[in-house]
Amino acid sequence: MNLRFVGDSAVLIELRDSVAAQQLRRVMLAEHIAGVRELVPGYDTLLVEFDPLVLDADKMVSRLPKLMERPPRASQGREHQIEVHYDGADLEEVAHLTGLETIEVIRRHGAPCYSVAFLGFAPGFPYLVGLDRALRVTRLKSPRTRVPAGSVAIAGEFTGIYPQATPGGWRVLGHTDAILFDAARAEPALLLPGDKVRFRSLP
Repeated sequence: MNLRFVGDSAVLIELRDSVAAQQLRRVMLAEHIAGVRELVPGYDTLLVEFDPLVLDADKMVSRLPKLMERPPRASQGREHQIEVHYDGADLEEVAHLTGLETIEVIRRHGAPCYSVAFLGFAPGFPYLVGLDRALRVTRLKSPRTRVPAGSVAIAGEFTGIYPQATPGGWRVLGHTDAILFDAARAEPALLLPGDKVRFRSLP
């Protein structure tokens, strides 16, 4: 674990992986630490934003080793079902790369219960962990200049959903009509860190 102070009201905690970042976030949420304003997970980091007039940063940092020793806590996130049309431009290529039949790629992608590890890349873009190891393929060598909004894609250990039409290099398996990000909503991002996601295949 490494620490870096970001100004006088935040500290970036560098951890071994996204699992450790999520675990520490859940423990700190359960502690209800006075003065903590927000806990923002990254791939292997947790940014702790706090009120320096309420929380002594040095005392909070001194508690971290004990907090990290706490037993794993169950996620308190919401559960979502995302309906997917598996008609993506890279579906056949993923089947070829993995040596699986197309229908098996679809089955394996839709089988797990995924967890939202963190948001990044674009507003509301969820990095979902739990992907079947057999489906772990590299990104495209040449990213596309435009990936449509709602595209459900995979890259490495993650699966994700493009909230907006943006350039991107993930391999697209299908698409969903779910609105991942809407600035007009009270909570703009549909999926938040710690939420659970299941995909349901549509014809």
